[in-house]
Amino acid sequence: MPTYLAFLRAVNLGAKRVFPKDDIRRVVESRGFTGVETYINTGNVRFTTMMRSQARIASALEAAFAADRGFEVPTIVFSQDEFRRVAGDVAELSAAHPGLARHYVYLLKSSPTPPQAAAVEATSSDKGRMVVRGRAAHALLGDGYEAGQVDPLAATKMLGIATNRTHTVVTALAERWC
Repeated sequence: MPTYLAFLRAVNLGAKRVFPKDDIRRVVESRGFTGVETYINTGNVRFTTMMRSQARIASALEAAFAADRGFEVPTIVFSQDEFRRVAGDVAELSAAHPGLARHYVYLLKSSPTPPQAAAVEATSSDKGRMVVRGRAAHALLGDGYEAGQVDPLAATKMLGIATNRTHTVVTALAERWC
């Protein structure tokens, strides 16, 4: 049975969008998904299903999450193999850019078009650079980056529906689930 990883956008960021990992696991299991696991409280969930369409999986989860929570929870779904490739890109890019202040990975609901990807990459500046690979955009932030900046390269609005994780979380998830 295929294994997928889902990443929930904008949960546990304040008092109104609370969705603890145990509740996420309960809701995913209630929809018939099996082998459900969560990792830290930022909306990371692994599961198996006979469903093959990532769009259908995301829709089913989004409907279940909204029914349970009372607010929309955009959900980005990756196959295990796709996520393994994202983690490989994280390792490659981190090795090629030693001394980064931060390496954020934006997981995208859909692949950007080549012009969109080029526009995102064109936001690179003295603060860092953006690299787009498939459904992941990497913010490689250097010395010009100041801690706490939400979108230092002004690229996130061009990414569409996305959620980000640090390179540390992506690496840990790949080691644990891939």
